Amino acid sequence: MRLRRIMFAAMDGEDRPGAWERDAALMVRRGLAEPHPSLMAFVVDGDGPGEHQLAASAMGRIEDRLPGPRNPAGRFGFVFNVCTDEPYRGRGYAKAVTEALLARFAERGVVRVDLHTTAEAEGIYRALGFAERATALSLTLAERRV
Repeated sequence: MRLRRIMFAAMDGEDRPGAWERDAALMVRRGLAEPHPSLMAFVVDGDGPGEHQLAASAMGRIEDRLPGPRNPAGRFGFVFNVCTDEPYRGRGYAKAVTEALLARFAERGVVRVDLHTTAEAEGIYRALGFAERATALSLTLAERRV
């Protein structure tokens, strides 16, 4: 959750600790403990002294949707929580954990993978083959005005 907070702070410009961290940690533990988990994570251990901490992480989820002509299996992947702690940046860790996640997706029959990125990290994903889709819209229901 420490890396997740760092990621959100980079995206929002502010660090917002809270109960969401406990809830997210519980969800991760449950998701990774499933017999055939749809949630997966790849990490790089930090090499600093003292308390054990991660240098980088990438998480992803496989979602089964209805099959279609471009995805007969209906399996989609979503990459999230890609973050490298400041002292470890520039070593290729974000790319390595993302590539490991993509390989696992491919093994599990995922056809299409989506993600959201910051401007700073966009180059990593483009180098891996990610490109813009024609239309992507989203809605935050709590902010919806009818």
